[in-house]
Amino acid sequence: MITNLRAADLIHFEDRVAAAFNAGEIRAPVHLYAGNEKEMIEIFSTVAQEDWIFCSWRSHYQCLLKGVPEDELMDSILAGHSISLCFSNHRVFSSAIVGGSLPIATGIALAIKRARRVERVHCFLGDMTAESGIAHECIKYSTNHDLPIRFIIEDNGQSVCTETFRTWGMLASSFENCSNSKIVYYQYENTYPHAGAGVRVQF
Repeated sequence: MITNLRAADLIHFEDRVAAAFNAGEIRAPVHLYAGNEKEMIEIFSTVAQEDWIFCSWRSHYQCLLKGVPEDELMDSILAGHSISLCFSNHRVFSSAIVGGSLPIATGIALAIKRARRVERVHCFLGDMTAESGIAHECIKYSTNHDLPIRFIIEDNGQSVCTETFRTWGMLASSFENCSNSKIVYYQYENTYPHAGAGVRVQF
């Protein structure tokens, strides 16, 4: 475990970001977490300092749990970088492009294996992205080549403002009962909206 953060610490930080956004102090999009603190802490209990973290546009919890100082993270969010946070000294990177971090994460994992290094890659993606072509390709390639990577699929049931199952015309997630050791899958209900914090803010 890299940090000793508790669920209450994660919640408090997101609430601070929400308050700042609703007050108009953040003049850029934010995507907040809520309701998955237990799962995130459990996932990071096996993440080492030298490991790599790749995320989507929702990555505040990953940054905190990887050891990014709260003040440094908040400064970056206030500067408008919430959906594209990158802290190379902590090996945590995010992308606002749907599926944008997946091939990069897969490439890093391939480089680690070829160099016979010991670190691992942890790639976070939502349930909507998990059904995209790039996700299936990266997961298949990583599985077939046994790369040191795991894909953490965070299922909040939403593709922006539409239910994921309706978006893809599916009855269930492709990975809900998956036995692939490269996959970590969990469901949660996010009490924050897809974007923002509940108050319409004009940038």
